[in-house]
Amino acid sequence: MVLRFRVSLPGIKGFARVYNVNADTTLYSFHKQMRSDMEFPQDQLILFKALDENGGVMARYGLFDLGFGTADKVSLGDAVGKGIASFVYFYDVLNKKSVIVTYEGEVEGAKPVAVPTLVETKGPVPAEFENGYVAFEDLPEDQKHVPGEAEWDDAKGEKDDDDDLPSASSSDDEADEEDDDDDDAEEEHDDEDGKEIFDGTEDLTL
Repeated sequence: MVLRFRVSLPGIKGFARVYNVNADTTLYSFHKQMRSDMEFPQDQLILFKALDENGGVMARYGLFDLGFGTADKVSLGDAVGKGIASFVYFYDVLNKKSVIVTYEGEVEGAKPVAVPTLVETKGPVPAEFENGYVAFEDLPEDQKHVPGEAEWDDAKGEKDDDDDLPSASSSDDEADEEDDDDDDAEEEHDDEDGKEIFDGTEDLTL
């Protein structure tokens, strides 16, 4: 019987590892494969904290017997048979570093696998998230931009700013208006018969 488990990081959508695992695979063997695939440190104490579907703690499995058996003696099939729905897998107990391992069900018709086998991978290893990596899915909505989109918006904004500048046609219109004003000023000095009218300020020569 082949079982499927999903490995995730709490609150992070950009990371996932999905495994097909034989039901008789021990927690310790699963631990070794995950440690290799996700580059966990090899010199740290490990622990599987088993949870039921409501998140209640059912057991703890480690390298030493904590009252429920050791990780190398408990199979995944046995754990699922007891009603365990997920594990908090501490790959570094002292520093409280962990991932969530969730049981997703039996894979019907699947052939047994020699070792726990990855069937889905998303994102880099967990250490990258510790170092500040942020997946696109985890960005705030106002920061999700397709590459080049921000530059295009800036260019578009600059283009819009140009719309505020006077066009050649508007400059011509203003020039025409100024000419009309000059003509009006000149016409003020002419009477209806076309004779020049003096307002008394000009010097007259007899």
